[in-house]
Amino acid sequence: MNTKVEIAGITFQNPVMTASGTFGSGMEYGEFVDLNRLGAVVTKGVASTPWPGNDVPRIAEVYGGMLNAIGLQNPGISVFLERDLPFLEQYDTKVIVNVCGKTIEEYLDVVEKLGDSSVDMLEINVSCPNVKEGAIAFGQNADSLYEITSRIKKVAKQPVIMKLSPNVTDITEMARAAEAAGSDAISLINTITGMKIDIHRRKFALANKTGGMSGPAIKPVAVRMVYQCAEAVKIPIIGMGGIRDGEDAIEFLMAGATAVSVGAMNFANPYATTDVIDGIEAYMKQYGIEDIREIIGCMH
Repeated sequence: MNTKVEIAGITFQNPVMTASGTFGSGMEYGEFVDLNRLGAVVTKGVASTPWPGNDVPRIAEVYGGMLNAIGLQNPGISVFLERDLPFLEQYDTKVIVNVCGKTIEEYLDVVEKLGDSSVDMLEINVSCPNVKEGAIAFGQNADSLYEITSRIKKVAKQPVIMKLSPNVTDITEMARAAEAAGSDAISLINTITGMKIDIHRRKFALANKTGGMSGPAIKPVAVRMVYQCAEAVKIPIIGMGGIRDGEDAIEFLMAGATAVSVGAMNFANPYATTDVIDGIEAYMKQYGIEDIREIIGCMH
C-alpha cells in the first residue's frame, strides 16, 4: 500500500500534516504523537520579531467548533531557529514553516533567514492584516496576493505554499493569482471570520470581538473551496478545515487535495493526526486501494 504523495518535488510519506497554530512546533504533542509518522509538521506562524498576540479572552467554544483570536502570538524567527528547528530535526518528517508578517518586508526577512536552514517548505499566511493597506488581509485582494507571492518567490530557497483565506467573494480568483505569481502550491482553508456574544453578560466572548472559526462545522465550506480551486489551478492543494478522521481526509483528497492538514481536532484529541493516518490506511484496505493517488482528485 503506497501512501506517499509529492508536492513541488518534496515527497511525503503520507498526506497528513498538522495545521499551523494547532500543533506548536510539535514539542507540546511529542508525548502523544510519534512525529515520525506524520507526513509533515506545519509550525505555528513565525514572524520576524516576537508578537505578543491579542488581549484575552481570545478563545471561545461554539457549536461544531471554536473561535480564536490569538493574534499569531509567537517568539519570532530567532527563537524558532535556536529552539524549535533543532527539536524538529530529530524526527523523520518534513518541516513546513508558516510565515506571517504585517508588511511584505517582514515576510521577506523571515523567508531569507530560513533560506539556508533544513526547512523543507514555506507556508505563507496571507490572512495577516496588511498594515500599509488599511489592515486588509494580503489574501483578500488578488493584486496584493500576487505581489506578495511574486516577491517571496524571488528570494525563497524552498518551495512556497500560499495559504488562502476563505473570507473572499471568489476563492478561485485568489488561487489563480497565487498560481500566476509562481506559488508552488496552495493550502486552504484558513479560518472563517465569526463572532460570539455572551447574552448573560452582554459582552463579546472574545476581546477582539471577532475571531477565526475552525472545527467540524466549517468542513463542507472547505471541501467546496478545495474542489473549486482544484478545477481552477494546476498546482497542488493542501486541504484543511474540520478534519476529524480518515473519512474526512479522504473527502478532501477526492475533492482534489494532494495532502491534508489536521487543525482544531488536535485540541480535542491529541492523537488526531495519527488517528487520521490510521483511518486513511483502513479505508484503502477496505476498498483494495493500492496507491493513494488513485483517489486524489477522483471527483473531477
